[in-house]
Amino acid sequence: MNSITVSTVTKLSIQDAWKSWTNPEHIIHWTFASDDWHSPVANSNLNEGGRFLTRMEAKDGSEGFDFEGTFTLVSALNKLEYKLDDDRRVSVVFEEVSGGTRITETFDPENINSLELQKAGWQAIMDNYKKYADGLSA
Repeated sequence: MNSITVSTVTKLSIQDAWKSWTNPEHIIHWTFASDDWHSPVANSNLNEGGRFLTRMEAKDGSEGFDFEGTFTLVSALNKLEYKLDDDRRVSVVFEEVSGGTRITETFDPENINSLELQKAGWQAIMDNYKKYADGLSA
């Protein structure tokens, strides 16, 4: 199975990028791909073996799902790895770059939607994260 990679660069320091990516009080503000969706609930036990859950829903209530899994690696300010409940694996790498932090996310695709659609959706969430994170630095 081919993995898919998406990335962005935020103006935040690596410490602030890590916090805004991993803390549920921030997660609810950016983990959705379009403005007609939202994430009303997020919780996370940010430890290896710890569980996380983010509820993603259409604002009109027409559909929604829980995005959940278990952390398999937590290397603060550096890398997160987790396994989703459907056994797909995800890796998130944080690296300092000139003027901010690059975040690169690599994930195993599912078998329902096209690879292009999955990449576009995950990139849209990444772009939403950048918009939110850069607003924190203002």
